[in-house]
Amino acid sequence: MESLWIKKHPLLTPLFPCIKIACIMTSDFLNIIVNNKQEEIKSIKKIIPESKIRIKAFAPREKRSFFNNLAQPGPTGINIIAEIKRASPSKGLIAPDLNPVELAKEYEQGGAAAISVLTEKNYFKGSIDDLSKARESTGLPVLRKDFIISSYQIFELAAIGADAVLLIVRILSGEQLKDYLNLCEELGLDALVEIHSEEDLENASASGARLIGINNRNLSSFKTDLSIAVRLVSMLDPGQIPIAASGIKDRIDIEKNLKAGINNFLIGESLVRAKKPSDFIKSLLGTNDYRE
Repeated sequence: MESLWIKKHPLLTPLFPCIKIACIMTSDFLNIIVNNKQEEIKSIKKIIPESKIRIKAFAPREKRSFFNNLAQPGPTGINIIAEIKRASPSKGLIAPDLNPVELAKEYEQGGAAAISVLTEKNYFKGSIDDLSKARESTGLPVLRKDFIISSYQIFELAAIGADAVLLIVRILSGEQLKDYLNLCEELGLDALVEIHSEEDLENASASGARLIGINNRNLSSFKTDLSIAVRLVSMLDPGQIPIAASGIKDRIDIEKNLKAGINNFLIGESLVRAKKPSDFIKSLLGTNDYRE
């Protein structure tokens, strides 16, 4: 059941009209979404002040370790972070009518190590409600995937029961990244730090990040290059754990990354589009074949 706090939360209702995909792709997507996110946060704070959300964030809660589920290869040598994703700026609507409860259960049955839920609403059509429902329906740790630019959002995700947060290096200063990682530690949250370039990796390493999400997609242009993760993984520091994300569609893509030393994969669109997501996950893990 949704909490009263979730029902009243302004992220569950539109604040901005969705810009047409063609318009988004002619500009730097990150600049557009960060600007909108700043306005969202201002509006949210007027309704739920940070002092109140902070209290809720530090309240006792059930914690599931996202980090531990990815620190070692699973039984098949692979860990899948299965994503709940309704839409994207580059592909438009992917699965607007998906049921987060059913999908989360499918993911768990298929053998996923964790779940990622896109909560950004204007361009990905996600919501905090999707995250809450997904987490309530499984025993897996859940990552909130959004564009985090404020400590308020980190308090917020702890308050709704998320287990981990995505921090995108490209939209944060070095000081912000360190501060947010420290805050996550205080709150008992794991952090997946996303990079796309050598410079991003240098900044992530300087912050002490341990879980490194290597995004094959450039969020400014939305071009995807599967060689990005394979190239960057060799530059990680000892003790850093790589997760390849974006563009991974089948077992062949998985095997190319395995050869490079990557055992963790965040997969969204191909899973959401699958007729039987649990069977598709098993095919990625190498435990069965999958055909639509």
